[in-house]
Amino acid sequence: QVQLVQSGGGMVQAGGSLRLSCAASGRTFNTYTIGWFRQAPGEERESVACISRSATNTYYADSVKGRFTISRDNTKNTVYLQMNNLKPGDTAGYYCAAGLGAASAMGAMTSIPLYWGQGTQVTVSS
Repeated sequence: QVQLVQSGGGMVQAGGSLRLSCAASGRTFNTYTIGWFRQAPGEERESVACISRSATNTYYADSVKGRFTISRDNTKNTVYLQMNNLKPGDTAGYYCAAGLGAASAMGAMTSIPLYWGQGTQVTVSS
């Protein structure tokens, strides 16, 4: 079993940057694809970015391409989401998740993650 603990997030003005971290317990971290998802009030959860076990493959939602970067450090059992040029539309609860599917499949939400982080709020003001 994997436990995911998130940190980062908060409130920032439009155009600003934030970095989210997702730290995992367990020695099998590098066997999981990790994804970031978000959900705004009244809306469905959507995928944001996903990264494969060895970081060779990534997925980005069209809405964040060129602004967000997902990365992982398997020596630290941690995945990061660097968010630049944030927009009010990025305001949501952000969740990291671990699964066994490909990054593209997790991004397309056809591969359901097995484990979820506790979530962290990102608020972007205009």
